Amino acid sequence: MNPFETLRFAVGGLAANKVRSGLTMLGVLIGVAAVIILLAVGNGSSQSVKDSIEKLGTNSLTISSGGGSTGGASSGTGTKPLTVDDARALADPTSAPDIESVAPEVTTSQTALYGSTSHTVGQVVGTYPAYFKTSNSKVAKGDYFSADDVLNSRKVAVIGSTTATDLFGTVSPVGKKIVIGGTPFTVVGVLETKGGTGFQDPDDTVVAPLPTVQNAFTGFGPVSQILVEAKSAHATTPAQNEITTVLMAQHGIKNANSLDFRVSSQESLLSTQSDTNKTFTVLLGAVAAISLLVGGIGITNIMLVTVTERTREIGIRKAIGAPKGVILGQFLAESTLLSLVGGGLGVLAGLIGSRFTIVGIKPVIIPESVWGAFGIAVAIGLFFGSYPANRAASLRPIEALRHE
Repeated sequence: MNPFETLRFAVGGLAANKVRSGLTMLGVLIGVAAVIILLAVGNGSSQSVKDSIEKLGTNSLTISSGGGSTGGASSGTGTKPLTVDDARALADPTSAPDIESVAPEVTTSQTALYGSTSHTVGQVVGTYPAYFKTSNSKVAKGDYFSADDVLNSRKVAVIGSTTATDLFGTVSPVGKKIVIGGTPFTVVGVLETKGGTGFQDPDDTVVAPLPTVQNAFTGFGPVSQILVEAKSAHATTPAQNEITTVLMAQHGIKNANSLDFRVSSQESLLSTQSDTNKTFTVLLGAVAAISLLVGGIGITNIMLVTVTERTREIGIRKAIGAPKGVILGQFLAESTLLSLVGGGLGVLAGLIGSRFTIVGIKPVIIPESVWGAFGIAVAIGLFFGSYPANRAASLRPIEALRHE
């Protein structure tokens, strides 16, 4: 029997029970689509985080409280919080010549009001004007607040695009007054949209002078973190060393293994996040692969039922001279055809599904996952169909003809 006749018999066998064949293909379809979509979600999440980190600039450094900037442990009871004085020390060009600018930050969450419209702002940031350049936050409308605004604790604010839309709609916010946590602020600028995914919207923010936010909300205590901009990407490492030296002196730390602060560069954040997202993507792929395994088990079950139902047919064909290889080939062709069609439809469903935003993430398809999932689906059809096919081919004609 030539391959075309084998394929014709296989199609006829599957068409004899369309519902059963359709349900089996559906199992494979779901498995393949799940692999493609979940891996695309993992890759999309990784790409989004990477883009967000890169937007901060390659020469930005972030200082936060807690040990471990260079692998050291926290000093425990001797831990000191970051303060504005620390930021001033870092801004001294004599002790830190590779640092371009310094911006201490305090953050809080408050409710903003404009007329009768209320909006809970994701993050209210109190900082210095250097924050905008260091964090790559550009103004789309209006202007930034100035160093004079900081010195005089003026109640002015630059707001994010999400905050602007939720409070003002299509009206220009520049020059308008909003009330944040009971304190009136004048909007002097609106930031460009950064975009991004995750639980916190980077565009849902209000940025105001540091002393103003401290006086109104947080108090004049420690700062949340300090943003530092090195003079160039090449100066990042020297700047990081200078930060460590200055803050050790500020905090009275003698042992470099007992730091009470962390210094993170965008490169290290990107590397850490990349490793984390690779693990996350592999985990998603492993979960999706279970669906393919279930689809393969479904093929085995359906083919075993098919062999049982067609035992007499097998007996007749073997009795008139059909060799074992022909019977084996026919049932293998049927199982492979199930996985081939199901896998093809699964690829189509996966490509369509990946065009939609899922849990706030825009999936980014990994081409290898498409071919890989389809190839594995076909291999599963061959593997899981081999046992039923071999069982059918091994039946003795006399026993098959006696089967009821």
